[in-house]
Amino acid sequence: MRFETVPMPPTVAARPRDTRGYPVPAITPWEGESPQFALTDYARSAECARKRLCSVCNEPMPGGPVWRVVGAAESAAIGEALAAGRPYRNLAPTWEGPGHRACMLYASMVCPYLARPNARRGLTAQQPDEMNAHVVKGAVRGSMGAVVGFAEYEFAVTDSQVLFRFLDVIEFLPHDTADAHLDELRADLARSATT
Repeated sequence: MRFETVPMPPTVAARPRDTRGYPVPAITPWEGESPQFALTDYARSAECARKRLCSVCNEPMPGGPVWRVVGAAESAAIGEALAAGRPYRNLAPTWEGPGHRACMLYASMVCPYLARPNARRGLTAQQPDEMNAHVVKGAVRGSMGAVVGFAEYEFAVTDSQVLFRFLDVIEFLPHDTADAHLDELRADLARSATT
């Protein structure tokens, strides 16, 4: 699905764009005039965490549920827990911050790496560690990602990274290809336009 055909949340439409027209998420670092989409800007991520700002659009998130896009392994773990009637507790921290539901649905469809199971990473993490060792140029996303809603999140800001932990799954929207979320995104945007 081409990114220009995906309905864009108004807050995302207000974001700066790269030379192709892609909106640049709030936590994406820039190198000169070029956004580095596969990387996370520490200071921006810390600000979003502290001020409860969406990591995609940089606008405030109200108290309550937050969403994030998860990859194949976490999607499988959540799906298995829910299918067995067990709660899913993400006790392992991640450096991927939360956002609004519509922003995460949009990101799951527009980001080439998140949208397709055969997508490959374009960059390698600058300082690989246990949190981002999987960020390797050429790595394949794999099947079945998901957009997941959580009741709440916790965060810690260290000297070198921002760590998030997400609590209590409230919504699980798995996808092989993210265009599966198109109707959800349209409905979400229509609801927000009437409020």
